[in-house]
Amino acid sequence: MKVEQIYTGCLSQGAYYIECNGEAAIIDPLRETKPYLERAQADNAKIKYIFETHFHADFVSGHLSLAEETGAAIVYGPNANPAFKATIASDGEVFKIGDVTLTALHTPGHTMESTTYLLKDENGKDYAIFSGDTLFLGDVGRPDLAQKGNEVTQEDLAGILFDSLRNKIMPLADEVIVYPAHGAGSACGKNMMKETVDTLGNQKQINYALRADMTREEFIKEVTDGLLPPPSYFPLNVKMNREGYTAFDAVVKQGTTPLKPDSFEQLANESGAIVLDVRHQSEFIKAHIPRSIFIGLDGGFAPWVGALLADVEQKILLVVAPGREEEAVTRLSRVGFDRTLGFLDGGVEAWQNAGKEIDTLESVDAVTFSEKINTELPIFDVRNDAEYSKAHLPTANLTPLGFLNDYLNEFPTDEKFYVHCAGGYRSVIAASILKSRGIHNVVDVAGGFAAIKKTEATIV
Repeated sequence: MKVEQIYTGCLSQGAYYIECNGEAAIIDPLRETKPYLERAQADNAKIKYIFETHFHADFVSGHLSLAEETGAAIVYGPNANPAFKATIASDGEVFKIGDVTLTALHTPGHTMESTTYLLKDENGKDYAIFSGDTLFLGDVGRPDLAQKGNEVTQEDLAGILFDSLRNKIMPLADEVIVYPAHGAGSACGKNMMKETVDTLGNQKQINYALRADMTREEFIKEVTDGLLPPPSYFPLNVKMNREGYTAFDAVVKQGTTPLKPDSFEQLANESGAIVLDVRHQSEFIKAHIPRSIFIGLDGGFAPWVGALLADVEQKILLVVAPGREEEAVTRLSRVGFDRTLGFLDGGVEAWQNAGKEIDTLESVDAVTFSEKINTELPIFDVRNDAEYSKAHLPTANLTPLGFLNDYLNEFPTDEKFYVHCAGGYRSVIAASILKSRGIHNVVDVAGGFAAIKKTEATIV
């Protein structure tokens, strides 16, 4: 028996490959099928099943493409209602993969179709659970994504999740391995651990939601307390996962179309596409296409695209470092952004050589910035609430990047102001959005709060 976690850091997402005696199963695959096909081929195995723990909200699964390429059956748990052919498992139904089995344990609460899959080894012993968004390490799945107005509230779902954990998961042996769908950084929970594998016994000891003496009322209160609004692209990804989507290869082919500067500019003007610059922030600062949005590939790319662009139907034109075109299109497609029309052939250099206008972003180092603080200059901190609460500049205004649109009226239009984040990535995203809205008096603080702390600036 082979069990492999295929973890994608950008999405904080774990997919799983299970192989035994020439048969394989994939759990919660990402959009691109190549990693799973290559593993099966290397093991001379046939992919028999594609198991989905639920209809994912934070990424588009590869279940449909993988099923089409392999003939494998797509399996969901009870209450699932996909618009395509799938096996809807009953609670307790057993699926055989070589000499091992996976048992579907219906564990609703995060969503009503949420299902945990229990892996038993060749001897029939409980070995591991693939818990999806039901149980994370250090946390559990948020119970507000499947609420339906006053009919089903987040409190109702939290109560259902309490029962699922107590009746289906906690009775399992302590040595059972927990393989969750997400780790730290995912918006599907509140406070996940950075580790991606643990034992159930250890989780019973350290996970607040698995306290043995916890009442239902305590659980509901703690699980629902402090939930931030989910990113607006979440429902759109659920819809794609339930109803279907464009074939991945077609998305990549379209998105990697090279466009000369004139064609790129014409298409941008005629299509309503956003110009998305995914280079490193230092390159964007030096020169970029006016009104383009920066979200660099080398940061938390896909979740920020989803949170800030929001509409998966938005057309996109890419400015990307040479050789990274397919990577950019792939990572966009993982969160449902399939309408990439192409990329700027030759990049910003070709744009400049064609005589077209460029823009720059003013940026200062942390030492220079710290020397200006006492002049009562406006400062905006685009980190999140938790980061700000731990430590911040006394005069800094908190304007979290994820909710920047809610704060647009707070930025001055008649004087320079400064934006910083933790390390210099999010602040450039924020500055690019502000500049795209006509607010050009923004100055980025290079290196962010990490660099500011090394100066003599006062921190509270």
